[in-house]
Amino acid sequence: MIRVLVVDDEALVRTGFTHILNVSPDIRAVAAVPGGQAVQTVRELRPDVVLLDIRMPDVDGLSILAEVRRMPEPPVVAMLTTFDTDEYVVAALRSGAAGFLLKDTDPEQLPHLVRTLIEGGTVLSSQVTRTVVNGFLSGGLRESRAVNLVARLTERERAVLALLAEGLSNTEIGDRLHLSTGTVKGHVSCVLEKVQADNRVQAALVAERAGLLKPSAETALR
Repeated sequence: MIRVLVVDDEALVRTGFTHILNVSPDIRAVAAVPGGQAVQTVRELRPDVVLLDIRMPDVDGLSILAEVRRMPEPPVVAMLTTFDTDEYVVAALRSGAAGFLLKDTDPEQLPHLVRTLIEGGTVLSSQVTRTVVNGFLSGGLRESRAVNLVARLTERERAVLALLAEGLSNTEIGDRLHLSTGTVKGHVSCVLEKVQADNRVQAALVAERAGLLKPSAETALR
């Protein structure tokens, strides 16, 4: 059972996400709380995934993200936003967010996206992808730098990075490359270290800047 915590200042959003998630037999929304209760609830319930509003009136979503990420064995955190040009998106990426979802994401897709998160995949709503890519890459990652980072990888690691950048989970990468999930996890750890990325989203953007992705691949960052 994938245990999910929903954090949002709007009761309607909390209720809606809870109902959508609880329809799936393998997912349970263990709580839905406003921002002020988020950190304590994470400590008490130890959810697997946190869906966290990036902007809330009572507390900054980025501050919650930072505090949660400092916890031992922290949950996977994906940010919720209503803005496809939200300047907070890039800051959240740099702070370790595992994904970004617009609040109007297709309800039928939400359970799948949660499963992708828990399996180590990259989750970006298509509307957010361009904002993330532009904002992160304009922060100083030059093409030459990305190429040099990718050059450190073995051929197998480059293949893993390319599939990771398409948003595939470890299981899906293993199926594609005929590797065990454990072996893929080992390759992903090496890739993150070699390309100096804190998380899979950052690694995916290094791959994009280094030219590992096909022109249409950015839309696959789901």
